[in-house]
Amino acid sequence: MRQINFLVIFAAVMVLAIFALENPDAAVVKILPNLQLEAPIAIEIIGSMGIGATLAWLFSVWAGAQKAIALGTKEKQIQNLQKQVNEFHVKAEEKQRLMAASAIDVEVEEKTTP
Repeated sequence: MRQINFLVIFAAVMVLAIFALENPDAAVVKILPNLQLEAPIAIEIIGSMGIGATLAWLFSVWAGAQKAIALGTKEKQIQNLQKQVNEFHVKAEEKQRLMAASAIDVEVEEKTTP
């Protein structure tokens, strides 16, 4: 997968470099009504790609944080359920011991009663 990512990024950079060499002219970008920027088209595209990459990275971090939070809550739920299962096992074993003890008592009473 890393090789594919590398090839995609390499191809994008090569296309951008060729585009920059073919289009050295300046262009005006209006950011706000009173704010405009004049720079070569290639620089503007590189800046736009940087902003896009930064936004994609921020989204990725946000999604990762949400997954980590969800995973933490699920881990707590799993631990609570495992604790309940262990408690049920202990109760079930105790009931089995009590039933076995009462069966022995019944057996002893039957033998002692004439």
